[in-house]
Amino acid sequence: VQLQASGGGLVQAGGSSRLSCPASGRFSDRAMGWFRQAPGKEREFVAAITWNAGSTHYADSVKGRFTISRDKDTVRLEMSRLKPEDTAVYYCAAQSAIYSRDWYRASHDEVYGYWGQGTQVTVSS
Repeated sequence: VQLQASGGGLVQAGGSSRLSCPASGRFSDRAMGWFRQAPGKEREFVAAITWNAGSTHYADSVKGRFTISRDKDTVRLEMSRLKPEDTAVYYCAAQSAIYSRDWYRASHDEVYGYWGQGTQVTVSS
């Protein structure tokens, strides 16, 4: 599975942005997730979606503001009402197990075996 995140950039607080992550390889049968890492902080979970888009899971800090979605070859993260604390490098990832077998650990980065390069999101106040 190959992943390549794009989107983001500089956004004003309260604004919106969209991240996309086109995937190739055996992608369609894996749960997908978005993580982020702010300067000086550990990488943290943002959102995840099952292989068939039947379920989603969000970090409390983004619930109600971010939406994860997917189609046959791309996973997306729609971000709204952005806050300066959302500033980070965002990564898309695919779980190692197929058919969301590790869904109960969707917020744990160790179950994701495939990672894209990060894309910067900067929210100005």
